[in-house]
Amino acid sequence: MSRLTHVTSGPYAPPAAAKELAAVSADGARLHVEVHGPEGAPAVVLAHGWTCSTAFWAAQIRSLAADHRVVAYDQRGHGRSPAGQAPYSTRMLADDLEAVLGATLAPGEKAVLVGHSMGGMTMMAASQRAKFREHAAAVLLCSTGSSRLVAESTVLPLRPGRLRTRITTAVLGARAPLGPVTPLGKKVLRYATMGPGSSPDKVEACARIVHACPTKVRYHWSHVLAELELDEGVAALRVPTAVIAGTADRLTPVVHARHLAAMLPECVGLTELTGLGHMTPVEAPDLVAERIRELTEYVTKGEANDVTSGEANDVTSGETNDVASGETNDELKGAASA
Repeated sequence: MSRLTHVTSGPYAPPAAAKELAAVSADGARLHVEVHGPEGAPAVVLAHGWTCSTAFWAAQIRSLAADHRVVAYDQRGHGRSPAGQAPYSTRMLADDLEAVLGATLAPGEKAVLVGHSMGGMTMMAASQRAKFREHAAAVLLCSTGSSRLVAESTVLPLRPGRLRTRITTAVLGARAPLGPVTPLGKKVLRYATMGPGSSPDKVEACARIVHACPTKVRYHWSHVLAELELDEGVAALRVPTAVIAGTADRLTPVVHARHLAAMLPECVGLTELTGLGHMTPVEAPDLVAERIRELTEYVTKGEANDVTSGEANDVTSGETNDVASGETNDELKGAASA
């Protein structure tokens, strides 16, 4: 995908990579990978969500690359990674992540792995894989879920039930192209994926990324997400794992984040962002970058930092409020073991 499909200036414009390479997956597909930041710095690996690309992480890359080695890759069929052959599957997500880890990290090198939406599901799908366990020091799950995605979605203002699930499946899995970015298209995208207070520049950045996803790729991955069953993978995430969710998320409502926090063997924080939607890395770029830094410090220094203690911007009031879940790490661990 051409970089011209993205914004070209400001904090949401994709920064130039220090190095680009291709990671070869199990089926021979060559995935586009970017590496930013200095060699030898603490490593962070970013996996974007459905219909997005490496450009989605522009703000985090700019923030972290000064003192982290940041790896970002395009998921299968997104950005500059080839679509390959359907059917797509969560196994394919895990295969691709293993390929990226093997291509960018030295044997035994640890990294903080960050996944947004389908990227978080990638972590769950890969949690029992050898490469994942070799390289994962900690995980950050942003705006994601492990099962019942369509049933819990509130994109359509209907009562929960089979009718809403059936219509939501049809809408999210539509074969119709999204077309060019227009004022109407941005309004629809903001309603479905972002908080009501999202600024125009953030909506513009997300719209350009999402509209660039090929229609067939969006369609095929939508069916994988509709049938998602990854609770077993959540239970196998046996590294420090933090969770972030927006309270206005319609695609993966906050009930998913609470479910993950209760299931994780070592949850080190659930942060609920008041008034934010599904695109948390774009909607709250500084907070997401700070959570990644905290996880890096948590695992590199061995200190029991409380990663729920940070503050986040309340986009509805414009003020800074503490929107963490209010639960301590010990309470979360207790919930997970109950």
